[in-house]
Amino acid sequence: MNDTQLETLDQVRQFLEGTETVSFQIESKNARYRWLQHTLVKFRYLQLSKTDKGLITLYIRKLTGYSPAQVKRLIRQYRKTGRLVRKQRTAKGFQRKYTREDTLLLAALDERHNTLSGPATKKLCERAYHVFGETDYQRLAGISIAHLYNLRKSKTYSGQRHQYEKTKPVYSKIGERRKPNANGQPGFIRIDSVHQGDQDGVKGVYHINAVDEITQFEVVCTVEKISEHYLIPVLEQLLDTFPFVIKGFHSDNGSEYINKQVAKLLEKLLIEFTKSRARHTNDNALAESKNASIVRKYLGYSHIPQKWAPLINEFNQTYLNPYINYHRPCFFAEVIVDKKGKQRKRYPYKQMMTPYEKLKSLADASSYLKAGTTFKQLDEIAYQISDNEAAERLQKARIKLFQTIFEGTSYAA
Repeated sequence: MNDTQLETLDQVRQFLEGTETVSFQIESKNARYRWLQHTLVKFRYLQLSKTDKGLITLYIRKLTGYSPAQVKRLIRQYRKTGRLVRKQRTAKGFQRKYTREDTLLLAALDERHNTLSGPATKKLCERAYHVFGETDYQRLAGISIAHLYNLRKSKTYSGQRHQYEKTKPVYSKIGERRKPNANGQPGFIRIDSVHQGDQDGVKGVYHINAVDEITQFEVVCTVEKISEHYLIPVLEQLLDTFPFVIKGFHSDNGSEYINKQVAKLLEKLLIEFTKSRARHTNDNALAESKNASIVRKYLGYSHIPQKWAPLINEFNQTYLNPYINYHRPCFFAEVIVDKKGKQRKRYPYKQMMTPYEKLKSLADASSYLKAGTTFKQLDEIAYQISDNEAAERLQKARIKLFQTIFEGTSYAA
């Protein structure tokens, strides 16, 4: 850098004001440090007044392009040691912890499990490594939830992944209009119906979705119609599928449940029958949320002809229900009472587990099981295959199911 014509502070001031010309060029970083030290020595920086020091500082910033903080740091180094020495950074920057293989493994896992939330996916990675001994997931088992989303945004990941009818309110004296109180015990289920679309005025199949309030243990069944002839046998199957005793049955005010036949069935089984209250939309929110995250996610929105209901119901019982209850992690709320006595729900990661794990974690859990059912028997179901194997079986069966429906429907058309 050539600034030999600038020898006095007045010349420096004129240069900064643009009235004095000077030729200079930016050289290497080491040369820039030498020029900076030479300038501080030439103008006897340490002996200058505060105003003149500010002038020299501005001059250095203009010619080097350094920030005020950088210039201040270098001057402080000069004042302390009497010279400026550039320290070359030897680190190579951030080391890549998660490899391309990890990203592809994550993409494959998401494809199997239909891209769950970040916490649920992290839990699956932990279970794959710690519970089922799948060593490929060792690094992903320790990944943070935030960085998991970063991997999902990567090019490697992207390259790998390839009308409703409102329920009509019906006034009926059947069922008690209140929110059920489970008192921390399993066996109080929330139930709702999901319609699989209309086509040319023809109704599709109906899915009956029941979820336990405490454990989130869930059973999905499919029927051709929601009339008494089809619904009652499926409800009996649904209630029998739960491994614990059913004590409460809560639904919205749809006529498919608020009728004498369902009430008679529940009365026979000594099950409490409740229904949602007016202007209390959260009374059946658990079942409705599962409609979106489970039923719609795996069975979609498109119209499916009613004749396929038995085949879909077989798929539910063989693949879908075991997967969501024994292999799919869920969040569970932790209720905190604040200083004002108001209850607030938190969903900590440590409380994430599968519905079956939640059932086992309850105090005196075996007392809630049905007669003849033991945790030893249920463990054989839960740990017979890994989460990834269960998800892969589910996806293959799902693809085969929809291929059968599509080919059968197209052929019939």
